[in-house]
Amino acid sequence: MKRSSLLIGSTALALAGTATMGLAGTASAAPLAGGAYNGACGSGYRVVNSAPVSGKGTVYLTYSAKTGKNCVVTVRNTPGKAVIVRAELGPSDHSSAPVFDSGKYTAFAGPVFLAAKGRCVDWGGAVESVSVRVAGSNCGRLAAGMVVRH
Repeated sequence: MKRSSLLIGSTALALAGTATMGLAGTASAAPLAGGAYNGACGSGYRVVNSAPVSGKGTVYLTYSAKTGKNCVVTVRNTPGKAVIVRAELGPSDHSSAPVFDSGKYTAFAGPVFLAAKGRCVDWGGAVESVSVRVAGSNCGRLAAGMVVRH
C-alpha cells in the first residue's frame, strides 16, 4: 500500500511548544500489519527505540552504525483513508533544525534522517490529532528519554 502524495513539508508545526520547519522525506515501502516497523529507512537501519501513538500507530527511531544516521518513521496501525501523519527528528542540542515529514498518508510518514552519531535526539510523530514526542534520547546508546504525549 503506497502513501498518499499530498505533502505539507513547509508547514510550521508546533510540537510540545517547539516550532519546527520541515523537509519532506520519501518512501515507498509498505507497512506491515498492526503498525510494525516497515523497513522504510533502508538496509542497515535497526530499530533502537519506539513509542506508541495511543492506539493509532507507532513511531520508530532507527540507527545505522555504517552511516551514523538516525531515521524516524511513523506507521499507522491500520492503513486506510489518508489522514494527517507526521514523523519528526532533531538534535537535542538544537544545533540544527529538526526534519519532518507531514502530510495526508494512507500508511506512514517518513523516513526522515539526521546525522547524529554520539548525539542525543528528539523525535516523535503523530497520527491525526494524537502525537508523541521523546526528548533527549539515544545519546550514542539505547536510552529511554522523556516521553511527552498529546
